[in-house]
Amino acid sequence: MRKLFALVLVLAGLGAYAQPPEVFLLKATAYTSSRHETDATPHLTATGARTRLGILAVSRDLLDEELPYGSLVRLYDLGRWQDGKGAGTFDPLFSGLLFVVEDTMNKRKRQQIDVWLPDRSLALKFGVRRVKVVVVRRGRAGGR
Repeated sequence: MRKLFALVLVLAGLGAYAQPPEVFLLKATAYTSSRHETDATPHLTATGARTRLGILAVSRDLLDEELPYGSLVRLYDLGRWQDGKGAGTFDPLFSGLLFVVEDTMNKRKRQQIDVWLPDRSLALKFGVRRVKVVVVRRGRAGGR
């Protein structure tokens, strides 16, 4: 019995009983690096990172606890916000890409993310969608 208990402790310490990833279903929009969508420094995020595919902005209500700066997530397209049509349309763009939380949204937005995209036409095509957000890592590694 003692050996079994010791084995359980060792396995638990090695992460054999890891928690399943945290998942959110959120409203998602897209933004680009234009001054009318951002601020006077459209190519810099709130953390000072350069904008690029894989950058994510989150609403401030999610920023403190659920998705702090530096969090890594995977996104899955569940279709248009209103009716779910077009589910999976953006999955080829999201596939294999880890998104990092480096930006924040206007304080009036709640329970929402904003995906940086390279051009306005693609952002407009994205529209308002429902996405599944799977948390790979919460916050920055090492707490930075």
